[in-house]
Amino acid sequence: MTSFSIERHRFTEAEVARLAGSRVEYSNWPVVYLLNDERSIYVGETLNAAKRLRRHRDPKSRNRDMKHVRIVLGEEFNKSACLDLESQLIRYFSGDGQRTVQNRNDGVTDADYFDRRRYQQSFDDIFDALRAEGLFAKTRHEIENSDLFKLSPFKALTVEQRAAVENILDGLFDDLESQRSSMSVIQGAAGTGKTIVAIYLIKLLSDIATADEIDAFESESVFSDYFQRGYPQLAEGLRIGFVIPQQSLRTSVREVFKRTPGLSKQMVLSQFDVGKSDQQYDLLIVDESHRLTRRANQSSGGLNRDYRLINEKLFGRDDDAYTQLDWIRAKSTHQIFLMDSGQSVRPADISLDTQRALRSEARGAGRWHHLMTQMRVKAGTDYVGWVRNALAGGTSGPIDLGEYDFRFFDSPVEMREAIAERESEAGLSRMLAGYGYEWRSRADPEAYDLEIDDFRMRWNSKTTDWINSPLSANEVGSIHTVQGYDLNYAGVIIGPELFWDPVEQRIRVDRDRYFDKKGKENNPKLGVVNGEAELTVLIVNIYVVLMTRGMLGTYVYVHDEGLREQLRGVFGAAIT
Repeated sequence: MTSFSIERHRFTEAEVARLAGSRVEYSNWPVVYLLNDERSIYVGETLNAAKRLRRHRDPKSRNRDMKHVRIVLGEEFNKSACLDLESQLIRYFSGDGQRTVQNRNDGVTDADYFDRRRYQQSFDDIFDALRAEGLFAKTRHEIENSDLFKLSPFKALTVEQRAAVENILDGLFDDLESQRSSMSVIQGAAGTGKTIVAIYLIKLLSDIATADEIDAFESESVFSDYFQRGYPQLAEGLRIGFVIPQQSLRTSVREVFKRTPGLSKQMVLSQFDVGKSDQQYDLLIVDESHRLTRRANQSSGGLNRDYRLINEKLFGRDDDAYTQLDWIRAKSTHQIFLMDSGQSVRPADISLDTQRALRSEARGAGRWHHLMTQMRVKAGTDYVGWVRNALAGGTSGPIDLGEYDFRFFDSPVEMREAIAERESEAGLSRMLAGYGYEWRSRADPEAYDLEIDDFRMRWNSKTTDWINSPLSANEVGSIHTVQGYDLNYAGVIIGPELFWDPVEQRIRVDRDRYFDKKGKENNPKLGVVNGEAELTVLIVNIYVVLMTRGMLGTYVYVHDEGLREQLRGVFGAAIT
């Protein structure tokens, strides 16, 4: 542990001028400093605090009206430690939500350095000291469990993610300068950070567009060049939209954008918002693009009407061949599609052939970017494939899950009790299930939906932001409430719609026990028949998504006894 002190000053011309001669550390020592008023905060690091603070007092600086400055000093601080502390404070202030973070996001790092673990204890103490002064409203644990933190644009990207962002920027600016249209694809399995890359990129483009000469960027930033040499002029005024098909996640991201300088909640759109809009977008980034739909029976008559009207508006006629993917391309000059075919969960989702064609087009143009490193689940990159292989065939090779808490239960009651314990310890621990149970409580709030012997629970009572709702710890979430979200622990019930056929020696689907009507209906408009093979793929996708929500652990109960015994040899043999 290293010692530190926090020096407090008023952020005035006279006080800043006085600092230069008051302590040698203010002009020749690595420090982290904070500027704040009641609504905003800025975090910086520098080797010359006096000089940097004078620059912040410049009339052109966006931070010149801040009221207070704090300087964090440490006898053993070095450049790497200060960059690390700066990045952590930016992330936590963003997740806390009490004040608007005025930083740009290109300087947030997560680099390792000598003796980093020892510095971490001091950083914890610095956080506590700042919280005691009222700069943080929440504890670190509360912040880490919040959507503001998990979906924040102030993330330290991995090398793989940074490369994707840098390549996308290079291509986009080249296209903007040449006035060419473009389309890019970011492909990655669940947990590889596709949504984070999209949010980071939108914030970065906003920062580039408003770059000034006062708030200089440190040379450590891999994106420094984009804030000069004409890039800000190319980015200025770009009309950017972030399309999110899932209603629940869209609501959460809107809240993040509302609190982030340079972004607005109006930038977060549904695909219907895009189609109805009179605005033409320069860039549309589409999250979970595999959840865009083709022409199918929508969930309401109003949406069926809207589908027809949008087709007529954009293409002059209503043709069943048009998909929501076509809407996006018609309404924008540049598109970035984030995709994972393994997360398509309904037959109305755009077809695999359409997804393959999109990837092929992006590859041909050199605009295909593949994220492979698993970021969510602490069990490593192989975990997702291991789960998919087990659910697709009932067999899978051995896997070392390290410290990941994976458990296989014979009783849903015992699993619910274990999840309740994790909820009391870590929070964000929820019960989840596939659609093997009727939603009786929708019509009768007193009815139970999931009944297995003496186990009884109800489906999620709300569809937006269910994870953070007060009742969620006592309910069971469906795929549509959790896709795109992180949990600490997930208790997954594999329902009776999947069963083990002892004659054919394989996992099969009981169509009558699958209660998502939209998840199994045929599409006569397009001549699509959703048979057992097609339904099996979609249901396996659902359970792969559910079983990749828990960052720290996944607990599993299998309803069908035959399938439970078959999967026991796979899931029960996991090394934990």
